[in-house]
Amino acid sequence: ESNLRNVVSSANAKGFWQFRKLAAKEMNLEVNDQVDERYHPEKATRAACKYLKQLKKRFGTWTDAAAAYNMGPTNLSRSQKKQGQSNYYDLNLGQETSRYIFRLIAIKEIMKNPENYGFYVNEHEKYPPLSDYYEVEVDTSVNNWGDFAKKHGITYRTLKFYNPWLRDNDLTVINNTYLIKIPRRTN
Repeated sequence: ESNLRNVVSSANAKGFWQFRKLAAKEMNLEVNDQVDERYHPEKATRAACKYLKQLKKRFGTWTDAAAAYNMGPTNLSRSQKKQGQSNYYDLNLGQETSRYIFRLIAIKEIMKNPENYGFYVNEHEKYPPLSDYYEVEVDTSVNNWGDFAKKHGITYRTLKFYNPWLRDNDLTVINNTYLIKIPRRTN
């Protein structure tokens, strides 16, 4: 849905995993004006995996779980009841969800065997992993992320790049701790 990007959908679902606000909060992701963990790659991925497992348990198959993830579990249940069917392949669903499963299967196969489908990416063409960083524990309010970044020898832009879930220029901390990624300097 997101093309592996931190984007916003027309339904206001956000991040790589396209969580709507209520679902994000149900998966214990913090969502407010200053922090939106739907944009936190690690936390949102763990939440998406947990949510998919819950949907698999509820609906019985990974296919139905994926359909519920796409259209919402309430809408899938409603469609199943209305149509008297429980299997995704026997349901008449909207175009987006009808194509969603096949897109998942296609992208899985392409990512597993990219060369079989004409995708050749040389090592030097790949984005480098964002793995050379350390984390700073923040347990007090931050008045200005620009000042915080400067103090740690990076730019505001770099801070936001490594921490896309920070949504404002400040952070009010009350009984919480945040781990902020700071890239290591390269000489």
